[in-house]
Amino acid sequence: MLLSGLKKYPINIAAIVSMADDGGSTGVLRDELGVLPPGDVRQCLVALSESSGALRELMSYRFDGGGLKGHSFGNLLLSALEKINGDFAKGVEEAAKILNVKGDVIPVTEESTNLYMKLKNGKVLKGEEQINHNFEIERAGISRNYLYPKAKANPKAIKKIKEADLIIIGPGNHYCSIIPNFLVSGIPEAIRKSKAKVVFNCNLVNKKGHTEKFSLNNYVDSIGKYIGKDRIDFITFNSKKPSESLIKKYESKKELLIKFDPDESKKGRFKVIQADILSNIKPQYSKNDVLAAHRAFIRHDSTKLARILMMIMELGEHENIIKQII
Repeated sequence: MLLSGLKKYPINIAAIVSMADDGGSTGVLRDELGVLPPGDVRQCLVALSESSGALRELMSYRFDGGGLKGHSFGNLLLSALEKINGDFAKGVEEAAKILNVKGDVIPVTEESTNLYMKLKNGKVLKGEEQINHNFEIERAGISRNYLYPKAKANPKAIKKIKEADLIIIGPGNHYCSIIPNFLVSGIPEAIRKSKAKVVFNCNLVNKKGHTEKFSLNNYVDSIGKYIGKDRIDFITFNSKKPSESLIKKYESKKELLIKFDPDESKKGRFKVIQADILSNIKPQYSKNDVLAAHRAFIRHDSTKLARILMMIMELGEHENIIKQII
């Protein structure tokens, strides 16, 4: 969603993608072929592709029968390219050429690893899939999040972070999509040392059993803990309420709209940009997508969000111009 909006602008984009996914088609391919997880990378490649609509549709196509039921063609292609090249990152680069991708899609690590979460009651959850579907996490409390085996950052990811003018975090599943990137050795250090502005795109709703009680400030504090420093300069926060029917749908799952105390932003920790960044388009998911029931229906609008991010990137330049005029 984020990348499809940003690619319309004349900027250099680098999408650094978590390698902790182990659900759905991706999980099966990891288990059966021993490949790195292709699912999130595939979605980013499709979002940044400037090829024909037919080719992008092909990459997202899911088989509806036989032994390949539920598998995405794009996931199979990436797994095949990894086998051919003997390296997942090289396979991603080949796929990017095929799809005429604008920018870079970079696996955060090139090492095979799994996401773990140890709860304060002693229970250990293994894998993104198990964590995502456990709804007792917030009640039990988290003792530790970690990757095993430990994973080192892809050098290309570190290079892009160091070169960046703007580092964008989120939106996404907090413990399964966002935090895993900060558990990779080298990523938090690179963000701490970077001179780039850091923007956090706050989610639209909290997740049942994970972040039910989270306010905006709780998200910021959590991210700061994993980065090792308060690095968030700007936050985008949706100001428009979804329809009552959608709110009720989410409330039935205990996934509620996120609260924000304006006084917190006045303390100088970060600046909050409140705007209508809510999509009015109902998302369509493939009937063969085994995770379709768990995907979001209250979503950001890619065009609105990208416009705000571009404005943030230009703020410093405008401030300098104004100072020169004065």
